[in-house]
Amino acid sequence: MAAMLRALSKPLNMAAGVGAAALGLATGAMGFPEAANDCKSKVKKAYRQFMPCMDYPDLSKHNNCLSKVLTPQMYTKLRDLQTPSGYTLDMAIQTGVDNPGHPFISTVGVVAGDEESYEVFKELMDPIILDRHNGFGPNDRHKTDLDASKIKGGKFDEKYVLSSRVRTGRSIKGHSLPPHCTRAERRSVEHIVTSALNSLQGDLSGTYYPLSGMTDDEQQQLIDDHFLFDKPVSPLLTCAGMARDWPDARGIWHNKNKNFLIWINEEDHTRVISMEKGGDMRKVFERFCRGLKQVEKHIEEHGHGFMWSERLGYILTCPSNLGTGLRAGVHVKLPKLSQDKRFDNILQAYRLQKRGTGGVDTAAVGGTFDISNLDRLGHSEVELVQQVINGVNNLIDMEKSLEKGKKIESLLPKNMKSQ
Repeated sequence: MAAMLRALSKPLNMAAGVGAAALGLATGAMGFPEAANDCKSKVKKAYRQFMPCMDYPDLSKHNNCLSKVLTPQMYTKLRDLQTPSGYTLDMAIQTGVDNPGHPFISTVGVVAGDEESYEVFKELMDPIILDRHNGFGPNDRHKTDLDASKIKGGKFDEKYVLSSRVRTGRSIKGHSLPPHCTRAERRSVEHIVTSALNSLQGDLSGTYYPLSGMTDDEQQQLIDDHFLFDKPVSPLLTCAGMARDWPDARGIWHNKNKNFLIWINEEDHTRVISMEKGGDMRKVFERFCRGLKQVEKHIEEHGHGFMWSERLGYILTCPSNLGTGLRAGVHVKLPKLSQDKRFDNILQAYRLQKRGTGGVDTAAVGGTFDISNLDRLGHSEVELVQQVINGVNNLIDMEKSLEKGKKIESLLPKNMKSQ
């Protein structure tokens, strides 16, 4: 891998110059054929010869965040802007244009191609962030806290909670994000992250399994463990360019105990996961914090770092994951409470969300739900995990009361909207 990266980093102008000479083309100062530069300028000119109003997407049947925010006037102002890596507004919104809505969740409809996307297209991004993150405004600032010792309680009744999990994403500074990265950037991310993971010791030491190089037995074991992620098939991801060059430079790393995992180059550069069966959320979060800090330390020792903004926290591909990027969730059995017509309002009052245990596109089976925090930005990691602990404990108390045939009015959150 190191040799390949050195080869990738060699100047390209020599090859370009040789190719140009063979074709009888002049080369510019950077070693690229002037004809190629001329083609680029013509493409740009052809793009700009149309008025922005002629390029404006039809969002009349859409219900995503993009359709709520984007206007013809905004599009006119932003269409011809691009980030230093060449990411444009049309690239950012394509997934939202191609996917009008989603039956289970409110989708965003915009993805970032690099760290600068949130600044260059802030006129679009900021209102989406405001809508998606419970009123987080342009003057607000994010905070982070990975001190697991601050958690109170955190051990659920395992008659109800089947498993606990905390995950987040991290992006490597100086590299385009998955919707826009080159093959070389993607391979560089893989090299940086796996080098850091190889330095982990003790209960965090583990093995990396590249998707393009694992054996049949390794693949089957990862399937049996439910660790393997496949080539994206969701239009939300494929229309955003997430499946390009699959499975090049994608892979899964996990420790020996299989309770600390890193996915590399899926929807984000990395997805960090701590999980285990049972209800010990405090233990899961402690391992999550410890592992994440060690990975970041090793990455920084080699001259790299995570994308971070004083205002937006950790930078990730989807605006919905800004800030902590954290999702703390449990699989919990709530067959009686989930039949109560107030269930959704109860979850909203606790700032929790529900999914089926098979993922966002699945329904709950047997009254068992994946319950997790609704917020990501503007709250610290400790605050969000504590919010889940408190909220899920209250949900379990309501379930127990309903099992005994009692009413739950006295247990309802005081800030709950009436139904």
